Amino acid sequence: MIETEDLSKAFKDFWAVTGVTLRVEAGQVLALLGPNGAGKTTTVRMLTTILRPTRGSARVAGYDILTHPDEVRAAVGVLTEGHGLYPFMSAEEDLDFFARAYRLLPGERKKRIEELLEFFGLAEVRRRQIGQFSKGMRQKLALARALLHKPRVLLLDEPTSAMDPASARLVRDAIRELRSKERTIIVCTHNLSEAEEIADQIAIINHGRIVLKGSPLELKFALQDQARFRIRFAAPLNGHPLSLVEGAKWLGQGKDWLEYQTAQPETVNPLLIQSLTRQGLPILTIEEQVCSLEEVYLHAVEGKLNNVYQTA
Repeated sequence: MIETEDLSKAFKDFWAVTGVTLRVEAGQVLALLGPNGAGKTTTVRMLTTILRPTRGSARVAGYDILTHPDEVRAAVGVLTEGHGLYPFMSAEEDLDFFARAYRLLPGERKKRIEELLEFFGLAEVRRRQIGQFSKGMRQKLALARALLHKPRVLLLDEPTSAMDPASARLVRDAIRELRSKERTIIVCTHNLSEAEEIADQIAIINHGRIVLKGSPLELKFALQDQARFRIRFAAPLNGHPLSLVEGAKWLGQGKDWLEYQTAQPETVNPLLIQSLTRQGLPILTIEEQVCSLEEVYLHAVEGKLNNVYQTA
């Protein structure tokens, strides 16, 4: 649904985006993570044909952004950081205005506006001027506007910014519901837990380049060359001498747990469990330990990831 190849944008001598290559399948949600000024918004603007790339190419919903810009714009719904809402219009008037711009027929227009006002909890304030809305309410209205024409591609820039937890949950649930075989979603966000919750794929961008991409689980393993495990015991160790099996490297221990790593968990784990049981140590749980997405993100944007794989 979205394909980019070496997508790049320069402003005079400054390259805001360099060599972005992505592929997002229909039905997928891609979270684009990166610090301010990393190139997220510039990338989205190129995908919506607002900016013309300096080099490279992109196709959105099957249309080339350079040769078929009108078709691209008709196929996308966009939530930008600057909403462009009209403060003296009511919520209902604003949605109706843009529904007409999308050329929705009168019956469809009215039905769609009703559905979206109800879904986002704005039905009771439909006739209130937008200038009187809170920032969270304006965010919900802007997202409703992006969904008016049931777009095949959604490009959302910080969709839950300034929202209270209940409203943010509603939007995240909506994003999951909007995922379908015919729709692709890109979410630009600083919220790592949100990205992990809703995204199938994550791309971390810094200084205009994609420095790491993959599924949330793949990214969590990006800092680890071996699997790590924690064994928790049903009773305190009380200084009991521990003997690990060959292939298991001891990392540390606490009152009732120990941690180790291994390159061959399928072989080492069963042997280690047998060994510890023979030593009279009652095992309560064994859990694989992975890095948090925050750790991976910080390493990526600080340039500390060396020889880390990138998935296609």
